Amino acid sequence: QVQLVESGGGLAQPGGSLRLSCAASGFTFSSYVMSWARQAPGKGLEWVSGIYSDGSVTYYADSVKGRFTISRDDAKNTLYLQMNSLKPEDTAVYYCAKARDTLYSGRYYSGWRNEYDYWGQGTQVTVSS
Repeated sequence: QVQLVESGGGLAQPGGSLRLSCAASGFTFSSYVMSWARQAPGKGLEWVSGIYSDGSVTYYADSVKGRFTISRDDAKNTLYLQMNSLKPEDTAVYYCAKARDTLYSGRYYSGWRNEYDYWGQGTQVTVSS
């Protein structure tokens, strides 16, 4: 069965860095767009970043562009999110997600949640001094 397991969350100071990982199993990882999303306390789920199946194209929300970098290692079936210059408003539970269809491009649009069929359990990121 499909499993997505996030790790790497924790407490960071403003301006600091964290690297999240998402270990995937149970499907052909290299065939699917993968993405990161987050949910801050009291707020809805927010799309953060997506990466095409071969890693050639990446997309970012404006709120993280220039600070976060998404990447993947298909040999290790692992998705990453390098987060630099962290801000308190980055505090959230971060989830990785697998696209439902191999044809999906990974580009954000208003119906983005419908494009994903499996989600990890999430990892908490707290940015505070």
